[in-house]
Amino acid sequence: MSAATPPKVRCPQCAGESVWSPENPWRPFCSERCKLIDLGCWADESYRVPVQEVPGVSGLPDNETPPQS
Repeated sequence: MSAATPPKVRCPQCAGESVWSPENPWRPFCSERCKLIDLGCWADESYRVPVQEVPGVSGLPDNETPPQS
């Protein structure tokens, strides 16, 4: 019996084909280069998770005050 062919997905960085299997150490990326480019975008804050502000909520615990500049 032959092993099933691993699925192929689109690389989130370059949109190239990437094999989704344990043999691909960079999955879901196609290469280490694409993985590092994506990491760099997160580090540079090019990617951001959207946040919806709630009035009256500062996001700080009650016992902390924001730093004064």
